[in-house]
Amino acid sequence: MIKFAVIGTNWITEKFIQGTLNPPQGNKQVMKLSAVYSRELTRAQTFAEKFPVVGSIIETFDDLQQLATSTNIDAVYIASPNSLHYQQSKYMLENGKHVICEKPLSSTYQEAIDLYKTAKENNLIFFEAYMTAHLPNFTVIQDTLAKLGQIRKAHIHYCQYSSRYPAYLEGKKPNTFDPDFSNGSIMDIGYYCVALTTALFGKPHAVKAQAVLLDSGVDGCGSVLLDYGDFSVTIDHSKISASNQFSEIQGEAGSLLIKHVGQCQQIIHQDHALQSEADLTKPQSDNSMSYESIAFVKQITNAEISPIFEQRSLLTAQIINEVRKQTGIVFPADKE
Repeated sequence: MIKFAVIGTNWITEKFIQGTLNPPQGNKQVMKLSAVYSRELTRAQTFAEKFPVVGSIIETFDDLQQLATSTNIDAVYIASPNSLHYQQSKYMLENGKHVICEKPLSSTYQEAIDLYKTAKENNLIFFEAYMTAHLPNFTVIQDTLAKLGQIRKAHIHYCQYSSRYPAYLEGKKPNTFDPDFSNGSIMDIGYYCVALTTALFGKPHAVKAQAVLLDSGVDGCGSVLLDYGDFSVTIDHSKISASNQFSEIQGEAGSLLIKHVGQCQQIIHQDHALQSEADLTKPQSDNSMSYESIAFVKQITNAEISPIFEQRSLLTAQIINEVRKQTGIVFPADKE
C-alpha cells in the first residue's frame, strides 16, 4: 500500500482520493491517504476530516518542507494551480517522493523534460495524471483503429462553457483565465484533445494553431491542425462556448465516434462496407480517475517510469508549447 499526500484541497483532489478508495472492479486498493497540504492549516484539517481512516491519522501540513521531509509519505498527488506544478513536483522528487501530478504537468516543455530528468536521477516515479489513457474505453479506441482502414481525417472536439467565464466578463480575474497561473483553454480543455491525439497517433509532422485571446492574455478558445502526412487531425477546444458534438476518427473502411474525449463515455464504430453501426462501449467506473492510481502504483512496483507515458506527456507538452508560441500566449515561466 502506497502512503500518499495531496497538495491541494479542491474538487479534483477529492475525486482522486475517492478513486483510490473505490478502485475499479477487480482491483484492490493500492493507495492510502496519509497527509493533506494546504497553505492554510485549518483548510487542510477540514479537508482531511472528509476521509476518516480507521486506526490511523491523516497528517496535515501548511509547510511544504515539512511535507517533503516526512517519513510517513511515499508519494504525493499534486493538484495545485498549473503554475506551481513544476516547482512543487521538483521539490518533492528531490526529497525522495514519487509524484503523480495533475495535467498539465508543467507550464513549459522544458520544465517537463527537467521533471522526468529529476525523477530518474533520484530513482523515483513521475507520472502525469491524465486519466483518459487508462480507461477501458480508451483501449477500445486503440483496438478498433485497425478496423477503420487507412486513417484520413480526425476531428477531436472538447468545448465546455466555463462556470468561471461570467465572473471574468464581470471584470474579475478567476484563475482559469489568468496567465499568471498558466491557464487558458489549450492548457485545460485543449490538453485532452492534444493528449488523446498523441496517445493514438504519436508525433505530427507539423502543427498549425489559431486562438481567440482574451484581454487577460490567455486563450478562450482555439483550433489546432496536426499534419500526419496521410491524414490530418483537427482539434477544436473552448472554454467560452459549448458543444455536445462527438469526436470522430475517419478511415477509408469506417469511422469511430467518441463521446467526450476526456472520459470516453461512448464509442461507436461505423463500418462502411457493411453499412452498420455498433456500440462498443465498455462499462467504466463512475469515477474515471480511479484507473490512473493503479497505473501509477504499477510503475512504483516495477521501479520504472513507463516509456509510453513519458513519451506521451512530453510530446503533448511540446505541442502545446508550440500552440502557445503560434498564438501568442505567454506565461511567467516562459520568461524565466
